[in-house]
Amino acid sequence: MPEWVAYFDAAKHAGARAVSARDLNSIDQPSRASLHFTHALALRKPGFDRVRVMDRIGLAAALFDEGEPEQAAAAAQQALTEAVRINSTLMTSRLNTLLDAARPYRTTAVHEVHTRTADLAAARPTTIAA
Repeated sequence: MPEWVAYFDAAKHAGARAVSARDLNSIDQPSRASLHFTHALALRKPGFDRVRVMDRIGLAAALFDEGEPEQAAAAAQQALTEAVRINSTLMTSRLNTLLDAARPYRTTAVHEVHTRTADLAAARPTTIAA
């Protein structure tokens, strides 16, 4: 295998499929992106903290999109607990995706997720510094 593609393992593939499935949901092509994110998380090896956090955020957003707000809120809380250690523009983008996915729901648990997510996103970079 060429060295330049050695990083692309089964976990990376599963994560890419999960993001694609989530994106398809946004254009009315139903899929269970949460299953792909769960699979990616199961395959992730230690040491990939940023990607693992983004998968957890993606899982929460997918669950909101799939109409599972209570499961989504629980997944989001776990993701946000881990996300405080990560400072990444891409993660900020995923946090904004989570905010969009949670917007239709009006429960106490979702409100807590929305508040934590908005605070964390506001404290993170949104562009790459020159």
